[in-house]
Parts: sequence; C-alpha cells; structure tokens
Amino acid sequence: MARARSSRGRAREVAARLAGRYPGDARALCALRNDGPYELLAATILSAQCTDERVNRVTPALFARFPSVEDLAVADPGVVEEIVRSTGFFRSKAASLVAMAGAVVERFHGEVPDALEDLVTLPGVGRKTANVVRSVAFGLPGLPVDTHVGRLSRRLGLTSESDPVKVEADLCAVLPAPEWGEFSVRLILHGRETCRARRPACGSCLLADLCPSSSLASSQVPRPATRRPPADGAPER
Repeated sequence: MARARSSRGRAREVAARLAGRYPGDARALCALRNDGPYELLAATILSAQCTDERVNRVTPALFARFPSVEDLAVADPGVVEEIVRSTGFFRSKAASLVAMAGAVVERFHGEVPDALEDLVTLPGVGRKTANVVRSVAFGLPGLPVDTHVGRLSRRLGLTSESDPVKVEADLCAVLPAPEWGEFSVRLILHGRETCRARRPACGSCLLADLCPSSSLASSQVPRPATRRPPADGAPER
C-alpha cells in the first residue's frame, strides 16, 4: 500500500490498522484494573515510573482498605505508604493520593470531576493522568501522551514535537475527538509489543509501509527518484 501523503491521512490509516489489531474502547483496552473514576485516578497516580502490572498487584489491597474517596481522604499517610511501597516513590505517591482524595471530597463533593480543567487542579494529577480518567472512566475525549505515544507519533511522522502538550495538540488535530482515547491506548500497546524504544520490530510491524522511520520503508514503499534525506530510524534514548 502506498504511504499516506499527509499526516492526517497517515493518522487515519494508522488508527484504522491499530483498531483492527487492538479492538475495543479505551476502558476495555486500559491495562489498569479499576472500578470507576476514583479507582482509576488512584491507579494512574501510582503508575508513574511503575509498570501497570505492579500497580495491579497493589491496588486491590489499597481499595480494600480505602474503598471510597472519603475513606482515602482521612487515611493515615503512613498506612498508605506501606501499601503502595513497591510502586516506587511511595512517600510522594501516598501523599498525593491522600491529598487528591481530600480535594475531591472538599471541592467536588466526593465525585471525581470529568472536566480537564478541574482534574488538573487535583494533587498528583497532570494533564496525562487527567486525559486517562476522561477517556477511560468517563468515555470523554482525551488523548493521554506518555513516552510511548510521543515516540511512536514522532516515528510515524504525525508530529515533530517533543513536548507532550504539543504532541497531544498535533494528534487531536488529525483525529476525530471520539477516537482520541482509544488511539492513545493502542499506540501504547503497539509501542510495548512492537515499536519498542531501542529495537523496534519493523519486520513484524503492521504500520511499516506507512512509517517514515521504518527500516523496511525503502523496500516496501515506492520512492521518487529525486534525492531526499534518509529517514530517521534511530531509536530514542
């Protein structure tokens, strides 16, 4: 198949292919086990610098001890620290969890807000976490940009930006809003499975013929005879 010429055309084709490989909505595709906005918000805070698998081993004990945001808001930080210790940075994460819960209770009547501008005011919650909660827990438009999303978006020629907010803006500009959440999760899954940081598996990649950075691009896609700079296929460090 010929490579899509525009970033919009390439984005639509990438989204379609990834949807075939990883079917389901953002909630079904999310690797963090949760039962609603409160649990997802807490799990996402814990996922910073930690694997989803590790978070999933910790959260059952956390939610058994603190089943509601009201319970977590009055928790002893030391108890929370012991529960989340294995996720790394456990003191700051425990402090963020308790403070986040307190803010939800005090300012939002115990209900996790769904507006981006409200979510990012909560302790421990940045734009990426807010977009995870919006897209997964509430089914609203939100495109979380983590290292996988940023790396793959640049490799695929969908953005040239390194700042996550600018990457998000570029991706949102070329994709329909209802697809933002699913697209982000699918890029993450593809980044973990195939388009890895140091050794991307271009030979088994379903996007190789679309990807300007693919090591197979020269053999799979007809190139014009005019001289052009080589594609940047070097893995990010």
